[in-house]
Amino acid sequence: MTPEKAARLKTHLDAIAQLLYDESDPAAMQTLEGIEMTVREQIQAHVSPELGPFFIRQVSGTTAGRERRLKSTLGQLTLTRRQAERLAVPAHRQFSPHLENCCLRVSANVSYERAAQDVAYLTGIRVPAKTQQRLVHHQSFPQPSAPEALRELSVDGGKVRIRTPLGEPCQWKDYKAIATVAGTVAAYRDNAVLIDWTHQQPLATTLTCLGDGHDGIWNIVEQISTPEQRREILDWYHLMENLHKVGGSLKRLHQAEHRLWQGQVDETLALFESLDKKQAQTFCRYLRKHRHRIVNYDYYQQEQICSIGSGAVESTIKQISRRVKISGAQWKEENLPQVLAHRCAYLNELIGVQR
Repeated sequence: MTPEKAARLKTHLDAIAQLLYDESDPAAMQTLEGIEMTVREQIQAHVSPELGPFFIRQVSGTTAGRERRLKSTLGQLTLTRRQAERLAVPAHRQFSPHLENCCLRVSANVSYERAAQDVAYLTGIRVPAKTQQRLVHHQSFPQPSAPEALRELSVDGGKVRIRTPLGEPCQWKDYKAIATVAGTVAAYRDNAVLIDWTHQQPLATTLTCLGDGHDGIWNIVEQISTPEQRREILDWYHLMENLHKVGGSLKRLHQAEHRLWQGQVDETLALFESLDKKQAQTFCRYLRKHRHRIVNYDYYQQEQICSIGSGAVESTIKQISRRVKISGAQWKEENLPQVLAHRCAYLNELIGVQR
């Protein structure tokens, strides 16, 4: 902006500021925050609704078509059908794309009621909690797409509280998620969603699949790719967690840890098979069941062949739980797929920004 234009702009802004100040409530401007919120409210009510249409006319180059009104972060805006088409504003929407995205970002982290409060505070525009919920359920959230062949994925599950009739005990049910470098996909009681998504991605010649000892995890893994292409690895940290449940001699536990780190399953079994302790026999059954998934973790780590822990997906489950396990939250089963898709889309977007 040239100095001449800047001087002209300042003259107009000084006049606008005086007009807005004269129309403001002095009691609401006793603090800097009060001034900030008052100025924003006045601009959204009187200034930006005039600036917005000017920009819209200039950029779209048209005023043709039936007019429609919508809420935006600039305040109430009016634009025509042709302008909406040229500016990529979907039909039958009451909110501008920017305001809608603000709502979706906030409601991906907190309850809809809290989202309504936060959006109002952050943008100055009030979008009720029920409307926040409808925005989520009317969206089509894109799944991530791997830009190159997937070499590794991890599978895990979490729990969510299902809404039950008044007086009946609450129910906690499982959902599953797959985490990859391309992003995360989660599904509620529909493993086919995860399997189909994986098969839609380019897969490396050897695909490493990590998971803990839960049968539901490996039921998904065994349907991914082919046995020849798939490398299954039991999460090292989950293996250690189960080892230390045995208790007893610390020397024996250290010996077992060293042998398992080298992938020596038979040698580890020899340490516990003679024990009558229930925990020891349970651990032996666990080792036999996952024998083919227990690798030489030391070698794999030193050679950087692949990950030895499913920390990525476990972290993802915790991030999903921050939304679906909000204190006191209960969910209708028919709404859960969309809620999980919403949360994953938000997390995937954060990963994209960080990259």
